[in-house]
Amino acid sequence: MNVYQTAKTSSHHQACDDKTTVVDTCMSLSIHCPSISSLNCLVWSFSSPARMGKTKKTRKIVEKRFAQMKKMLSPSDSRIKADKRAPPKKKKPENPHELKMKQVTQTSSALFFQYNTQLGPPYHIIVDTNFINFSIKNKLDVAKSMMDCLYAKCIPYVTDCVIGELEKLGQKYRIALSILKDPKFERLACTHKGTYADDCIVQRVTQHKCYIVATCDKDLKNRIRKIPGVPIMYISQRRYTIERMPDAYGAPRT
Repeated sequence: MNVYQTAKTSSHHQACDDKTTVVDTCMSLSIHCPSISSLNCLVWSFSSPARMGKTKKTRKIVEKRFAQMKKMLSPSDSRIKADKRAPPKKKKPENPHELKMKQVTQTSSALFFQYNTQLGPPYHIIVDTNFINFSIKNKLDVAKSMMDCLYAKCIPYVTDCVIGELEKLGQKYRIALSILKDPKFERLACTHKGTYADDCIVQRVTQHKCYIVATCDKDLKNRIRKIPGVPIMYISQRRYTIERMPDAYGAPRT
């Protein structure tokens, strides 16, 4: 009986998956291996079926996971022969006498051109998250600095989402959170999901033109500049200043 026949008979009784188990099996059966090449052939004969099965399995899994969709040419594609190609769809001719419908956003009745007639003392100012943080950094009292800027009574407002943002930021911003929870700040309830304040502020300002937005965020400033008649308050030269509001005599000219 040669080495290959012995290996086949022993495979029914004992599984030999790697080189060590094959050598142990040969030693237990007291088989004399004539050469290293024959032993390698024996190892290869045991390891190759398992390997092939594994590769087939993984190939199937990959094909299932990254299956390619069948690509179909459109009937009027230029790559199809001219006699088999479908004619292109003809567009309906436009009637020059037909009335064209165009949707235009309704302008607010509070605006006289770009001038907002609803703005007046007492001023209603919506405060953003970073505005209160920069005010603390520059050691500015919010209510007092607003009055110094506008020379009139100011009522600061804060939304629920701004409070939620500060609560998420943790203990580092506890001073800002305690300032916003002061009774001087009026609270505006939010009906939307999440705590993203920018969308909420833009939506409020679009609907109600009586607010001034206090923010130092560049992205939010750019969004509010597209809405006519809404002034923006920000911090410059360690003072509050305001843009798009000619009546603010106390604001520094920047």
